[in-house]
Amino acid sequence: MRSIARAPLALVAAGALVLSACGGEDEAAGFKACQITDTGGIDDRSFNQTVWEGFQRAEEELGAEIKYLESTSEADYDPNIQAFIDEGCDVIITVGFLLGEATERFAQENPDQAFAIVDFAYETSYDNLQGIIFNTDEAAFLAGYAAAGMSETGTIGTWGGINIPTVSVFMDGFLAGANHYNSVKGTDVEVLGWDGTDGVFIGSFEAADLGNAGTSEMLQNGADIILPVAGPAGLGAGTAIEDFGSGKLIWVDTDGYTSTDFGSITLTSVEKKMDNATFDVIASVQDGTFAGGNYVGTLENAGVGIAPFHDFDSQVPDELKAELDELRAAIIAGELSTTP
Repeated sequence: MRSIARAPLALVAAGALVLSACGGEDEAAGFKACQITDTGGIDDRSFNQTVWEGFQRAEEELGAEIKYLESTSEADYDPNIQAFIDEGCDVIITVGFLLGEATERFAQENPDQAFAIVDFAYETSYDNLQGIIFNTDEAAFLAGYAAAGMSETGTIGTWGGINIPTVSVFMDGFLAGANHYNSVKGTDVEVLGWDGTDGVFIGSFEAADLGNAGTSEMLQNGADIILPVAGPAGLGAGTAIEDFGSGKLIWVDTDGYTSTDFGSITLTSVEKKMDNATFDVIASVQDGTFAGGNYVGTLENAGVGIAPFHDFDSQVPDELKAELDELRAAIIAGELSTTP
């Protein structure tokens, strides 16, 4: 598997690939865009669902026919990709780091088929395959700083589904942000669940009961703000906080205030604008401008960010909000490291 953690902060084009270009309404009506989910499912209130929202926008605005296949295990990856190739999809977009090897292999074997993958990037640039990744450590840094500034116990926590780069990158940024808060404020806010190398992983993106148990342990150990990085398994953190009777949640991928049932306890969210990136890929294939390579979402290009504080906005000091704005500018300028 040829993967990289980062790519240049731009759309890296290996050369334009014209696949199933559709110039008029008649052509658009026959254009088919197809999504293959990872095991979280299409309604995971996280990355699979957010990508699907980009598809739904393509249906509404571009007239594309849209379809999806859900993967219940890694054994579904190959059959699902082959099924959509056989069906004649104009573009196949897979979702999740674990689909990286299968997507690359099928792209190599089918050079006239347009592919994209969310949460994976490749060292080798392919004309028919675009990797879509996000520097989520940049936004998570801001969330970690905010959490450190809002913690009443001096302890915050994070845990992941599986220890893979697209999960640990959130935890890196969160830890780095809290560490920076300690550095500039002279405080000693502790981060449970991740030390920059190893930490707490429940081994699943679906098991909300395991997420509940992991969060409950952190709450009992004094953490009052929790960042779960585990798709729908992260919903277990919300139930644990509600059951505990205190604490706040920081959601990932989408704005958890609106995408989950835990808006009242959600301080903010570390967002990846996967819907916009997905829509852009579909549009480029349809209009014949699709290019391979890698796209990276950053704070600078608004590909990542933190959500509003919503119900907690009045509780967040103006000084802390101003500091977050300054940190955002410093990260964009390359003046701050967002890894521990």
